[in-house]
Amino acid sequence: MRLTLCPLFSGSSGNSIYIACSRTRLLVDAGMSAARIEAHLREIGVDIREIDGILVTHEHVDHVRGLGVLSRKYGLPIYANEGTWDGILLRESGIPLRSVRTFYTGEDFYIGDINVHPFPIPHDANEPVGYSFSCQGLRCAVATDLGHISPSWMEAITGCQALVLEANHDVEMVSRGPYPSHLKRRILGKKGHLNNEDCAKALLELVKSGTQAVFLSHLSQDNNLPELAYNTVCGALYEAGYDVGTDVRVSVSRRDRVSDMLVLEGGA
Repeated sequence: MRLTLCPLFSGSSGNSIYIACSRTRLLVDAGMSAARIEAHLREIGVDIREIDGILVTHEHVDHVRGLGVLSRKYGLPIYANEGTWDGILLRESGIPLRSVRTFYTGEDFYIGDINVHPFPIPHDANEPVGYSFSCQGLRCAVATDLGHISPSWMEAITGCQALVLEANHDVEMVSRGPYPSHLKRRILGKKGHLNNEDCAKALLELVKSGTQAVFLSHLSQDNNLPELAYNTVCGALYEAGYDVGTDVRVSVSRRDRVSDMLVLEGGA
Protein backbone atom coordinates (compact mmCIF):
# COMPACT_ATOMS: atom_id res chain seq x y z
CA MET A 1 0.00 0.00 0.00
CA ARG A 2 1.27 3.46 -0.91
CA LEU A 3 0.15 6.87 0.33
CA THR A 4 1.36 9.76 -1.82
CA LEU A 5 1.66 13.38 -0.68
CA CYS A 6 2.76 16.26 -2.92
CA PRO A 7 2.25 20.03 -2.49
CA LEU A 8 1.52 21.49 -5.94
CA PHE A 9 2.17 25.03 -4.66
CA SER A 10 2.14 26.65 -1.24
CA GLY A 11 2.08 30.22 0.05
CA SER A 12 0.01 33.36 0.29
CA SER A 13 -0.38 33.42 -3.50
CA GLY A 14 -2.07 30.00 -3.59
CA ASN A 15 -2.22 26.54 -2.06
CA SER A 16 -3.06 23.06 -3.29
CA ILE A 17 -1.89 19.62 -2.15
CA TYR A 18 -2.24 16.27 -3.92
CA ILE A 19 -2.93 13.16 -1.83
CA ALA A 20 -3.49 9.65 -3.19
CA CYS A 21 -3.87 6.13 -1.90
CA SER A 22 -4.72 3.06 -3.99
CA ARG A 23 -7.49 4.15 -6.39
CA THR A 24 -8.40 7.43 -4.63
CA ARG A 25 -6.92 10.80 -5.60
CA LEU A 26 -7.68 14.03 -3.74
CA LEU A 27 -6.74 17.68 -3.65
CA VAL A 28 -6.68 19.78 -0.50
CA ASP A 29 -7.58 23.31 -1.61
CA ALA A 30 -7.50 24.80 -5.08
CA GLY A 31 -5.97 28.21 -4.54
CA MET A 32 -4.54 28.84 -8.00
CA SER A 33 -6.24 29.05 -11.38
CA ALA A 34 -7.75 25.86 -12.76
CA ALA A 35 -5.26 25.95 -15.63
CA ARG A 36 -2.27 26.04 -13.29
CA ILE A 37 -3.67 23.28 -11.13
CA GLU A 38 -4.18 21.11 -14.22
CA ALA A 39 -0.64 21.86 -15.41
CA HIS A 40 0.96 21.04 -12.07
CA LEU A 41 -0.97 17.78 -11.84
CA ARG A 42 0.25 16.83 -15.32
CA GLU A 43 3.82 17.34 -14.09
CA ILE A 44 3.32 14.46 -11.65
CA GLY A 45 1.47 12.32 -14.18
CA VAL A 46 -2.09 12.94 -12.97
CA ASP A 47 -5.04 13.96 -15.14
CA ILE A 48 -7.44 16.38 -13.44
CA ARG A 49 -10.29 14.05 -14.44
CA GLU A 50 -8.82 11.39 -12.14
CA ILE A 51 -9.35 13.57 -9.04
CA ASP A 52 -12.09 12.17 -6.79
CA GLY A 53 -12.67 15.32 -4.78
CA ILE A 54 -11.36 18.67 -3.55
CA LEU A 55 -11.34 19.27 0.21
CA VAL A 56 -11.38 22.93 1.27
CA THR A 57 -9.71 24.12 4.48
CA HIS A 58 -11.35 27.58 4.49
CA GLU A 59 -12.76 30.21 2.18
CA HIS A 60 -9.79 32.61 1.76
CA VAL A 61 -8.98 33.22 -1.89
CA ASP A 62 -5.52 31.60 -1.76
CA HIS A 63 -7.31 28.32 -1.02
CA VAL A 64 -10.37 28.53 -3.31
CA ARG A 65 -9.40 30.51 -6.42
CA GLY A 66 -9.78 27.58 -8.84
CA LEU A 67 -12.90 25.96 -7.40
CA GLY A 68 -15.48 27.55 -9.68
CA VAL A 69 -13.85 26.62 -12.98
CA LEU A 70 -12.86 23.11 -11.82
CA SER A 71 -16.37 22.33 -10.59
CA ARG A 72 -18.08 23.67 -13.72
CA LYS A 73 -15.63 22.21 -16.23
CA TYR A 74 -15.15 18.76 -14.70
CA GLY A 75 -17.98 18.35 -12.17
CA LEU A 76 -15.47 17.60 -9.41
CA PRO A 77 -16.99 17.07 -5.95
CA ILE A 78 -16.03 19.81 -3.48
CA TYR A 79 -16.06 19.03 0.24
CA ALA A 80 -16.41 21.75 2.89
CA ASN A 81 -18.26 22.37 6.13
CA GLU A 82 -21.25 24.71 6.37
CA GLY A 83 -19.29 27.74 7.55
CA THR A 84 -16.77 27.40 4.74
CA TRP A 85 -19.51 26.93 2.16
CA ASP A 86 -21.10 30.18 3.36
CA GLY A 87 -17.80 31.95 2.72
CA ILE A 88 -17.13 30.25 -0.61
CA LEU A 89 -20.55 31.10 -2.04
CA LEU A 90 -20.10 34.78 -1.19
CA ARG A 91 -17.15 34.79 -3.62
CA GLU A 92 -18.20 32.15 -6.12
CA SER A 93 -21.90 31.69 -6.86
CA GLY A 94 -21.42 29.53 -9.96
CA ILE A 95 -20.50 26.21 -8.33
CA PRO A 96 -22.97 23.57 -9.58
CA LEU A 97 -25.15 21.99 -6.93
CA ARG A 98 -23.99 18.53 -8.07
CA SER A 99 -20.47 19.38 -6.89
CA VAL A 100 -21.44 20.45 -3.36
CA ARG A 101 -20.57 18.06 -0.53
CA THR A 102 -20.98 19.11 3.13
CA PHE A 103 -19.35 17.51 6.17
CA TYR A 104 -19.34 18.22 9.90
CA THR A 105 -16.10 19.29 11.52
CA GLY A 106 -14.81 16.55 13.80
CA GLU A 107 -16.75 13.75 12.10
CA ASP A 108 -14.82 11.28 9.93
CA PHE A 109 -15.97 10.33 6.44
CA TYR A 110 -14.63 8.33 3.52
CA ILE A 111 -13.76 9.30 -0.02
CA GLY A 112 -12.99 6.03 -1.78
CA ASP A 113 -10.58 4.10 0.43
CA ILE A 114 -9.26 7.16 2.29
CA ASN A 115 -10.64 8.03 5.72
CA VAL A 116 -10.82 11.81 6.15
CA HIS A 117 -10.83 13.48 9.57
CA PRO A 118 -11.54 17.25 9.48
CA PHE A 119 -10.39 19.01 12.65
CA PRO A 120 -10.79 22.65 13.78
CA ILE A 121 -7.88 25.08 13.51
CA PRO A 122 -7.39 28.61 14.91
CA HIS A 123 -7.62 30.99 11.95
CA ASP A 124 -9.65 34.08 11.05
CA ALA A 125 -12.13 32.36 8.75
CA ASN A 126 -15.72 31.13 9.14
CA GLU A 127 -15.06 27.51 10.15
CA PRO A 128 -11.49 26.62 9.19
CA VAL A 129 -10.19 23.05 9.34
CA GLY A 130 -7.16 20.92 8.77
CA TYR A 131 -7.35 17.32 7.60
CA SER A 132 -5.80 14.02 8.54
CA PHE A 133 -5.97 11.11 6.13
CA SER A 134 -5.77 7.39 6.87
CA CYS A 135 -5.45 4.52 4.43
CA GLN A 136 -4.69 0.97 5.60
CA GLY A 137 -2.36 1.96 8.41
CA LEU A 138 -0.74 4.95 6.68
CA ARG A 139 -1.52 8.46 7.91
CA CYS A 140 -0.72 11.99 6.78
CA ALA A 141 -2.16 15.42 7.58
CA VAL A 142 -2.46 18.97 6.31
CA ALA A 143 -2.27 21.64 9.02
CA THR A 144 -1.71 25.21 7.82
CA ASP A 145 -3.18 28.64 8.62
CA LEU A 146 -2.68 27.97 12.31
CA GLY A 147 -2.76 31.00 14.59
CA HIS A 148 -1.07 29.18 17.45
CA ILE A 149 -0.27 25.75 18.82
CA SER A 150 -3.43 24.26 20.28
CA PRO A 151 -4.07 20.85 21.89
CA SER A 152 -6.95 20.11 19.48
CA TRP A 153 -5.01 20.24 16.22
CA MET A 154 -1.90 18.75 17.79
CA GLU A 155 -3.94 15.76 18.95
CA ALA A 156 -5.57 15.40 15.51
CA ILE A 157 -2.24 15.02 13.70
CA THR A 158 -0.33 13.10 16.37
CA GLY A 159 0.79 9.75 14.96
CA CYS A 160 0.82 10.86 11.32
CA GLN A 161 3.88 9.66 9.45
CA ALA A 162 3.89 12.69 7.13
CA LEU A 163 2.73 16.28 7.53
CA VAL A 164 2.17 19.47 5.62
CA LEU A 165 2.77 21.90 8.49
CA GLU A 166 2.76 25.69 8.48
CA ALA A 167 5.97 27.69 8.95
CA ASN A 168 4.57 31.00 7.75
CA HIS A 169 6.81 33.72 9.11
CA ASP A 170 9.73 34.88 11.19
CA VAL A 171 8.47 37.06 14.04
CA GLU A 172 11.30 39.57 13.75
CA MET A 173 10.77 39.97 10.00
CA VAL A 174 7.09 40.72 10.59
CA SER A 175 7.82 43.16 13.43
CA ARG A 176 10.47 45.09 11.51
CA GLY A 177 8.83 44.85 8.11
CA PRO A 178 6.75 47.36 6.13
CA TYR A 179 3.30 45.88 6.75
CA PRO A 180 0.73 48.17 8.40
CA SER A 181 0.10 47.62 12.10
CA HIS A 182 -3.30 45.98 11.65
CA LEU A 183 -1.86 43.38 9.27
CA LYS A 184 1.06 42.64 11.59
CA ARG A 185 -1.41 42.09 14.43
CA ARG A 186 -3.42 39.72 12.25
CA ILE A 187 -0.39 37.63 11.24
CA LEU A 188 0.98 37.45 14.78
CA GLY A 189 -2.41 36.97 16.45
CA LYS A 190 -4.02 33.86 17.88
CA LYS A 191 -6.00 33.37 14.67
CA GLY A 192 -3.25 34.34 12.25
CA HIS A 193 -0.36 32.17 11.10
CA LEU A 194 2.19 29.87 12.74
CA ASN A 195 5.75 31.18 12.95
CA ASN A 196 8.96 29.22 12.36
CA GLU A 197 9.77 28.80 16.05
CA ASP A 198 6.33 27.47 16.96
CA CYS A 199 6.41 25.15 13.95
CA ALA A 200 9.68 23.74 15.28
CA LYS A 201 8.23 23.40 18.79
CA ALA A 202 5.19 21.53 17.49
CA LEU A 203 7.27 19.27 15.26
CA LEU A 204 9.51 18.23 18.15
CA GLU A 205 6.45 16.78 19.88
CA LEU A 206 5.06 15.23 16.71
CA VAL A 207 8.30 13.43 15.84
CA LYS A 208 8.05 11.66 19.21
CA SER A 209 4.70 10.25 18.06
CA GLY A 210 6.02 8.84 14.79
CA THR A 211 6.20 11.69 12.28
CA GLN A 212 8.87 10.79 9.73
CA ALA A 213 8.55 13.57 7.15
CA VAL A 214 7.30 17.15 7.02
CA PHE A 215 6.75 19.77 4.35
CA LEU A 216 7.22 23.26 5.84
CA SER A 217 4.43 25.12 4.11
CA HIS A 218 2.50 28.35 3.55
CA LEU A 219 5.67 30.45 3.84
CA SER A 220 5.16 34.19 3.60
CA GLN A 221 6.87 35.76 0.61
CA ASP A 222 7.59 38.97 2.56
CA ASN A 223 8.12 37.71 6.12
CA ASN A 224 10.09 34.49 5.70
CA LEU A 225 12.80 32.80 3.68
CA PRO A 226 12.88 29.10 2.77
CA GLU A 227 16.37 28.70 4.22
CA LEU A 228 15.37 30.53 7.42
CA ALA A 229 12.35 28.29 8.00
CA TYR A 230 14.40 25.18 7.22
CA ASN A 231 17.33 26.17 9.44
CA THR A 232 15.07 27.14 12.36
CA VAL A 233 13.24 23.81 12.31
CA CYS A 234 16.29 21.66 11.62
CA GLY A 235 18.29 23.49 14.30
CA ALA A 236 15.64 22.64 16.89
CA LEU A 237 15.60 19.01 15.77
CA TYR A 238 19.38 18.71 15.89
CA GLU A 239 19.46 20.31 19.35
CA ALA A 240 16.93 17.74 20.56
CA GLY A 241 19.14 14.90 19.29
CA TYR A 242 17.38 14.05 16.00
CA ASP A 243 19.26 13.40 12.79
CA VAL A 244 17.54 15.30 9.96
CA GLY A 245 17.38 13.05 6.93
CA THR A 246 17.53 9.86 8.97
CA ASP A 247 15.08 10.32 11.85
CA VAL A 248 12.90 12.83 10.04
CA ARG A 249 12.86 14.26 6.53
CA VAL A 250 12.35 18.04 6.34
CA SER A 251 11.41 19.75 3.06
CA VAL A 252 10.18 23.24 2.23
CA SER A 253 7.10 23.40 0.01
CA ARG A 254 7.70 25.47 -3.11
CA ARG A 255 5.65 28.55 -3.76
CA ASP A 256 5.14 28.42 -7.52
CA ARG A 257 6.08 24.92 -8.58
CA VAL A 258 5.57 21.30 -7.62
CA SER A 259 7.42 20.11 -4.54
CA ASP A 260 9.14 16.75 -4.24
CA MET A 261 6.70 13.87 -4.03
CA LEU A 262 6.63 11.88 -0.81
CA VAL A 263 5.50 8.24 -0.92
CA LEU A 264 4.75 6.32 2.27
CA GLU A 265 4.72 2.54 2.00
CA GLY A 266 3.25 -0.05 4.33
CA GLY A 267 -0.03 -1.66 5.28
CA ALA A 268 -1.65 -4.39 3.23
